[in-house]
Amino acid sequence: MVEDREPVLPFGSFLFPRIFQAFRMSIQPTKLLLAFLALATICLTGRIMDIHKTVPVTAGGFTELDLLYTAERVPTAAQLATFRDTEERTGVFTTLWNFGATRFHHALTALAEKDVVGVTRNVAACYGALLWAFRYHTVYSILFFAVALGVMSVSGGAICRIAALQFAQGEKPGLLEAFHFGRKKFWSFLMAPVAPFAVAVAVGLSIALLGLVGCFTWFIGDLAIGLFLPFAFLSAALIAVIVIGVVAGFNLMFPAIAYEDSDCLDANSRAFSYVYAKPWHMGFYTVMATIYGAVCYAFVRLFTYLLLWITRQFLALGFIGRDDELANIWPAPDFTDFLGSAAATPTNWSTSAGAFLIYVWVLIVVGLMVSFVISFYFSANTIIYALMRNRVDRTRLDEIYTGTDEMAAEPMSFAAPPQSPAAPAEAEPASDRAEKPETSE
Repeated sequence: MVEDREPVLPFGSFLFPRIFQAFRMSIQPTKLLLAFLALATICLTGRIMDIHKTVPVTAGGFTELDLLYTAERVPTAAQLATFRDTEERTGVFTTLWNFGATRFHHALTALAEKDVVGVTRNVAACYGALLWAFRYHTVYSILFFAVALGVMSVSGGAICRIAALQFAQGEKPGLLEAFHFGRKKFWSFLMAPVAPFAVAVAVGLSIALLGLVGCFTWFIGDLAIGLFLPFAFLSAALIAVIVIGVVAGFNLMFPAIAYEDSDCLDANSRAFSYVYAKPWHMGFYTVMATIYGAVCYAFVRLFTYLLLWITRQFLALGFIGRDDELANIWPAPDFTDFLGSAAATPTNWSTSAGAFLIYVWVLIVVGLMVSFVISFYFSANTIIYALMRNRVDRTRLDEIYTGTDEMAAEPMSFAAPPQSPAAPAEAEPASDRAEKPETSE
């Protein structure tokens, strides 16, 4: 009977509690390993590209990004010229990493204090940092972010596929199977966020062409601009629709491909339609995931700090009265700086080697913590995609395309009595299907 199938929990008719599964899904070792490999590849690429140092650093250790480029104002050419006379330089990747990490922690602090303005300001500053990189270090930024997008297309797509199978059917495919899916759908994942921007640029060039006509054809050009300006307005409106859809629906593109085993066009179509069909649901789910993610990150960061602190404290017990020697190879970690604020001062080659190895191991621990953030991002957005698909298309949460995928696994089900040849397994009575609503508003 229908009454036997209805949920008994008070929130059983709501979908948003499903987002709370993201933490358990994101700490799965396979996802963490995929995220860690992607992070290591991106960081190694940035370090190699930072051999060519182009960002000036002041005597106080501040870069032009720290001092000049904020969410409120953009540095002028004259302001930048005052910094480029300094001799000390650093890399673009190092600048973006340090700036982004600082703003990320400030945003979390503001979120904990319920400071919406502070959260918005710090998030806007991160976007501003990207604009700074592309404006003043264009070639570097294009090359680096192309590599980063390519790496995330494989690893992020694999994480989304694992999360989709885990959320929909309770399956946990292995590392090789997940990597194979990400590699197979590489171009779809890669082009999903690129295609809308390419369309927006193409439409924008038509407006620029109208401006070119007005610039070089004297009075006829002025008349042409006056006549065709409404078409320019329509083109600008289309660009605005695309930009809003991309910004709001970007998080749904990878999960769409992972769930549907489709291409970039289908991913963009679904992301745009879900965002514009139910924007309040999308916003609510995103806010819930952000708040829950911040709480989970705080817990993981605390766990990481305790891991490092406890390890070092017990090591210090062995260095009876010789804390300076331990400090030479491992500076004391701080909750805001796991690598230690005090610089080590090795006195011989063995001390230098030990300090280097400890630094590498601590860096791996920190990398795993950052990998959790990546894994949580893709896992949470995969869940949000399933919820939005259910709200808009009325598609069951356990429905996922596995027809041509080697990672496909049979859904978990209890043993059923054998059926006669006249009643094939695929045939399900319409009454039974009607008794299985996934959710209710």
